[in-house]
Amino acid sequence: MLKIFKNLPVVPVIKKLFKNTRLIPAQTVLPKQDAPISVIMANTKPIVWIDMEMTGLDVKKDRIIEIACLVTDHELNVIAEGPNVIINQPDSLLLHMNSWCMKTHTESGLLKASQESKITEEQAEDMVLTFIQQYTKRNEAPLAGNTIYMDRFFLIEQMPKIHNYLHYRIIDVSTIKELCQRWNPEMHKNAPPKKLVHRALDDILESIIELKYYKEYLFID
Repeated sequence: MLKIFKNLPVVPVIKKLFKNTRLIPAQTVLPKQDAPISVIMANTKPIVWIDMEMTGLDVKKDRIIEIACLVTDHELNVIAEGPNVIINQPDSLLLHMNSWCMKTHTESGLLKASQESKITEEQAEDMVLTFIQQYTKRNEAPLAGNTIYMDRFFLIEQMPKIHNYLHYRIIDVSTIKELCQRWNPEMHKNAPPKKLVHRALDDILESIIELKYYKEYLFID
């Protein structure tokens, strides 16, 4: 059943959400088991979280420069933190980004990191796919994140092996946020603030915290 709560106090809400949230999750937080990890994960309804930073939003022209991945269970507990990979792209692309990307990726250090990276797109794709395969079966886990449809467009075009392994459904936190803003603006105002650093792993963790907020106060048993 869905219940809408109004006039939620900001500070207690955020404290409650952050209390049990790992901002820097361990590589694996599952208890040691004799069974294969795929068997252990069978009943967790895993969710694959991906965030990417790109040189722009044109999937035909722009390229991925950073990708990070986490796996959570259906309760949004972090099961494992996967690779956070910075991809090398040529200056012919990096130095011709639009003004927003140039400013943002310069301030975050991502522009320089991409120039110095030795990792190719194909290597990054294989690293992330190998991680996902450890915790989910093919076509089992949905892809989650904020405005995740855009990341999926880039996966389809530039990292198809990852896209083809995941379930066709997505969990877009932005959709819930937009509906909450329209139907319960007070709850939306009380949502955990974001740092907006525009780095892949930070953005994933903030998305999980945000969805935990809506799970706790919007989707009630």
